[in-house]
Amino acid sequence: MSLTLLFHHGWGFDASFWTPLTQILSDMPQAVDDVGYFGATIAPAVTGPCLAITHSFGTMRLLAAPPPGLVGIVAISGFDRFTRAEDCPGVADRVVSRMIGAMAQAPETVLADFHTTLGSTAPTADVNVDRLLADLQIMRDGDFRFVAGALDVPVLSLQGDRDPLLPMPMRETVFAATTGVMRRNHPGAGHLLPREEPAWCADAIRSFIATLP
Repeated sequence: MSLTLLFHHGWGFDASFWTPLTQILSDMPQAVDDVGYFGATIAPAVTGPCLAITHSFGTMRLLAAPPPGLVGIVAISGFDRFTRAEDCPGVADRVVSRMIGAMAQAPETVLADFHTTLGSTAPTADVNVDRLLADLQIMRDGDFRFVAGALDVPVLSLQGDRDPLLPMPMRETVFAATTGVMRRNHPGAGHLLPREEPAWCADAIRSFIATLP
């Protein structure tokens, strides 16, 4: 099977987020999207079978428009719903609402605070506030749990046990509506697994690919 790895970054990042991991997996065909928070939008057209590799909110972006050749998903620090509901652990929606309210007045501060929480640095290019705001609203209000289940493709959830953003009950139950989801946890990593532990992520991806039909 000729398989393309299709990468979707998360909120507040750009395509460069994936560089440590794509370098390790450079022996495989790759396509890296960029939603355009800090520059031009890149929406690669992938033909044939593809494995989506998503980070954080990039998982919800993928589920909103899954490509026709999708054969599996590797969701790294990913989620199919972000905010808490009666039947779903998650982050309190007031956290996202505060970010939405502050973005219009001080987008750089919101981004800096977000990245500080994760232990990273915000990109320095021009900020597309409208796009960031629109996706914050999807992050707060969106629910793709049953979309993921309906896709009927295998899912591997990779999580870091020291993630400062996603609560443990949330990490343990993402993709609960998806049959046969596989889970792997890194005991020492946080939210930025593809940067903190790219070799571990690459090994998990290769092992997952070996299980695909």
